[in-house]
Amino acid sequence: MDFITLVAFIGILGIGSQYLAWRLNLPAIVLMSLAGLIAGPVLGVLNPTQDFGVYLQPLISIAVAIILFEGGLTLNFKELQHAGRAVMRLVVPGVPLAWGLGSVAAYYLGGLSWPVAILFAGIMVVTGPTVIMPLLRQAKLSATPRTVLKWEGIVNDPIGALLAVLVFEYLSYAGQEKPVLEIGLWMLFATIIAGIIGFIFARAIAFIFPRGWVPEYLKAPILLVAVITCYALADAIEHETGLLAVTAMGVALANAKMASLGDLRRFKENITVLLVSGVFVILTASLDADVWMALDWRLAAFVGAMLFLVRPASVFLSTLGTNLSFAERLMLGWIAPRGIVAVAVSGFFALKLMDLGYADAALLIPFSFAMVFATILAHGFSIAPLGRALGLASKSRPGALIVGSTPWSVALAQALQAHDIPVTIADSSWHRLRHARLTDISVYYGEILSEVSEHHLDLQRFGTLLAVTGNEAYNALVCREFGTELGRAHVFQLGAAEEDDPHGLALSVRGVALFDGRLDLNDVLKNHFAGWTFQRTTLSDEYGFEAYKEGRPEEAERLFYIRKGEIVGSLKAESGDTIITFVPPKDINSNGSAPRQ
Repeated sequence: MDFITLVAFIGILGIGSQYLAWRLNLPAIVLMSLAGLIAGPVLGVLNPTQDFGVYLQPLISIAVAIILFEGGLTLNFKELQHAGRAVMRLVVPGVPLAWGLGSVAAYYLGGLSWPVAILFAGIMVVTGPTVIMPLLRQAKLSATPRTVLKWEGIVNDPIGALLAVLVFEYLSYAGQEKPVLEIGLWMLFATIIAGIIGFIFARAIAFIFPRGWVPEYLKAPILLVAVITCYALADAIEHETGLLAVTAMGVALANAKMASLGDLRRFKENITVLLVSGVFVILTASLDADVWMALDWRLAAFVGAMLFLVRPASVFLSTLGTNLSFAERLMLGWIAPRGIVAVAVSGFFALKLMDLGYADAALLIPFSFAMVFATILAHGFSIAPLGRALGLASKSRPGALIVGSTPWSVALAQALQAHDIPVTIADSSWHRLRHARLTDISVYYGEILSEVSEHHLDLQRFGTLLAVTGNEAYNALVCREFGTELGRAHVFQLGAAEEDDPHGLALSVRGVALFDGRLDLNDVLKNHFAGWTFQRTTLSDEYGFEAYKEGRPEEAERLFYIRKGEIVGSLKAESGDTIITFVPPKDINSNGSAPRQ
């Protein structure tokens, strides 16, 4: 097929697999693997080595460079102070322990040569946040293991690739038969050069963007070009230092004080999904049948050792002296899923190592596939049962996150807390949070849509979100952002909604409408200050929904139901459900409670 058709075909396979994975609630890596294998080795429709020719390695190199830049953007040193001692111990000495033990397993059990084994083990130390977060949402673990696993994934994300880059640089220089001291000096020189180049590019971006010298619509394209230029320049000055340079650029940019960094992170999220999808399909389609035929019991032995020996040993040894319990260390020693980025980076270095004469590097792709599949299946199916067996499953009810602090939302929070539902109110204004703080309601101060909130606000604690600010569009944006995390049926918003309003927001981008979309913030605040309050009515077999509707005052507004400790909106009310209703003052007794129906 021609080049344009080839690119379109790969894009359809990659993004199509991501979409189907989302629709079917399956790991995207499974569907992308099947798509690449069927299109490549099985049907022979896609043969990247022949189709791309000499451009295959440069294309993968650029894609991996952008992926590593994205990984560097997650490493904010200031935020590490929130990670805790256990997380830092998993990095040092945890990473060196896992690297060393993994190298031994890859050499003695996997049958890889020492250079290839050491490089591959470096990549395998990573548990990326994009892999661990869905597992944590599924398992509902208690706070300590959940926080440690999340932060380990964030901190370790760029480390594995950096280790692989350093090993590859050493192998590149060692192939020139230079003395060890000279190789070490050249590596040090190359690392310094790469770091300086990456730092200069990051500082240039951090200096230019906030001053308005670049229009908003050009920031993302300029950042993309800057990353590719940084990679090309570093590689031209010193061969194979480009990946170090772009990773350093990402880390430096993550730690720069930039107001627009959140917007740039949205760019990298979109472009990284596209690149990872494309690279993954290309790598799976490039697999040679002879490589698969060469696999034997050693692959199974290596994977088993990584799961049952290397990870538990590195965790237990590195966390000695911490305040983690035995059950928590056991959980951390088992859960370590690898993801798509590990396969992409392994495939990149497999091509590079084969060019250097390491024939067994061809095994890196099937080895990385095996590790990813084994960890996703083993950890994905076991994390929840293991959490319950070890007593690490969260016993608290799923809470409610209210976005927007007003006197009305504080009263709503108090009504939910009276029903034993934990509530946190989030707002970007410390002044607006004052009333909530004075009433001892948990608060989160900050912009809920910023990436910082992903690290400091534990979303696993919440089963429901209610966006109740005075800006209907902002409420819809919040619901759309968190709808994928919590489920579309569990994100609610305040604001008038009319289906036939051509100037209104489309219903598809809104959350579930509170008060059926009839009231906005001005309406509920006016009623609140007029003395309206919240009434809780529990249905029973004798007192059903029809009786509730007949006894409810005509002016009252129904918000939602509470069923088994969870807030539900559009479902039909059943016996045992508690209905939360906003009622006028004439329907309130002198003691402040609603009359029993």
